[in-house]
Amino acid sequence: MLHRKHFTRHAALGALVGLAVLVALCAPRPGDAQGTDSPATEGDGLPFFAGERLTYRVRVSRFGGSGKGEMTVEGPIYLRGTATYVLRSNVQTRVGPVKAVNRSESWLDVVRMATLRFRKHERSIVSNAAESVELFPERRVWQAADGRAGESGTDTPLDELSFIYFLRTIPLAPDSAYRYDRHFDPARNPTIVRVLGREKVKTQAGTFTTLLVEMRVKDPARYRREGVIRINMTDDHCRLPVRIVSDVPLAGEATLTLEAHSHPMAHGQ
Repeated sequence: MLHRKHFTRHAALGALVGLAVLVALCAPRPGDAQGTDSPATEGDGLPFFAGERLTYRVRVSRFGGSGKGEMTVEGPIYLRGTATYVLRSNVQTRVGPVKAVNRSESWLDVVRMATLRFRKHERSIVSNAAESVELFPERRVWQAADGRAGESGTDTPLDELSFIYFLRTIPLAPDSAYRYDRHFDPARNPTIVRVLGREKVKTQAGTFTTLLVEMRVKDPARYRREGVIRINMTDDHCRLPVRIVSDVPLAGEATLTLEAHSHPMAHGQ
């Protein structure tokens, strides 16, 4: 059964109820936050925190491509008077002599679970593109550096990077499906999320019991119809993404497998 989920600020915070008992496992450690006067990001209850660093080995199914990937969380950092966590993803791969780079940055207001700024740079065999977008959730509008602009259908917009972190904050019931209209660009909606089941995943960082989550996304710039991303998240409240598999035009599938992390060890191993 497909359920429509529209998370307001209170709904997003409500999804975090019950995480208090896991603060010792998932909360920031001393010295992780920037500054001693941490603003009211309410990040202490989140399954991710400032200082989290996830390192991945990357494999591309065609042409023997390989590389490294990293996802990090920094903050709190103020943007237009709002405290945010800065999410960063940096994936670099090489296929023969050709190097591909994909970097994304998202400034996330974790109280509202809404993106305020998004930047992306991509250089690959088939494309070389950059994107820089300012989002104004309270006005439901966005404006890109290249002159594009539009209205969002929600006051809690997300981008493709922040959506992965958003997924880590919500309950995910096995054998269920959800629809989200949360991308800041309505042309990229909806995102369909299906929880396919549980899997054991062995990595250099350990062996984890995971939930296999499938995301079907719209991205006309990369896919003719829709893209499919599968994420194995630890089956606990930390929701560490230990394996990410996504379609790559012309190159087949790219698989990111966790090698190391600064997060406290997840349960369910």
